Amino acid sequence: MIQPPIPDGIDEAVIERIIQDALDEDLGLDGDITSYATIAEDVRFSGVLSAREQMVVAGINIAARVFSSLSDDIKWSSLVKDGDIVEKGKVLAGIEGPARALLAGERTALNLLQHLSGIATTTRQYVDAIKGTNAVILDTRKTIPGLRDLAKYATRMGGATNHRMRLDDAVLIKDNHIIAAGGVAAAIKNAKAAKLSPIEVECDTMAQVEEALHAGVDAILLDNMNNDALSKAVKLINGRARSEASGGVHIENVRAIAETGVDAISIGRITQSAPAVDIGLDWAANQFDK
Repeated sequence: MIQPPIPDGIDEAVIERIIQDALDEDLGLDGDITSYATIAEDVRFSGVLSAREQMVVAGINIAARVFSSLSDDIKWSSLVKDGDIVEKGKVLAGIEGPARALLAGERTALNLLQHLSGIATTTRQYVDAIKGTNAVILDTRKTIPGLRDLAKYATRMGGATNHRMRLDDAVLIKDNHIIAAGGVAAAIKNAKAAKLSPIEVECDTMAQVEEALHAGVDAILLDNMNNDALSKAVKLINGRARSEASGGVHIENVRAIAETGVDAISIGRITQSAPAVDIGLDWAANQFDK
């Protein structure tokens, strides 16, 4: 099997590490003892991966790489690509190869594909909800440890824009930084002295917004403000910094938040609590004899 392409923006070493860790976790020391005991070594399996609900696909090539890491003797055909919106019943891919290898990789492949497609699907719901406004949806660092690169890739497939990837990726001065530094202005001053840019600061009050603007910040995260306060903050900022709303965002209120005029809305729940979608791997004979 020719390895499918690595998703854009993800290092191949990251993919290999995630897949190997997941397989090690699932296979244990002795491997799939059920398949070894019940299936002869020369038996082959032919099947399809199918969507059991509407979804946005993310991670189809990751699933393929799980199987190919267990055997070179595998045929795979993707019928969709990441970012596609598919209906219930859609066949996502066909696969054929040694039954023991495919069954050993089934759960790991599906876990990753279902999780990433769930993130993409949830993200798309938020993106669709604010269509026609000037706001964009941002993800956050609220991801399952070890899976951040894939989770943030999945949000992109759902139409979101990535916020910072890691702590070394951008400056975001939050409430505890402000307290420890001695105030909004002091924290911004220290970040500038370290020759870091752009600089974003979290503000809970209009007074903090004014202080951040006076200090010359690049972006302001308006944290847990109601819509009236967000509208007032946007008018106060008046394009002097990028405005971002965060905190308490859900699908029922995201459009109203976008209509306050903020430039971006960051949402932790699209990665932290997006439900996995339902995808199955089912026997289907002669997938590659057609």
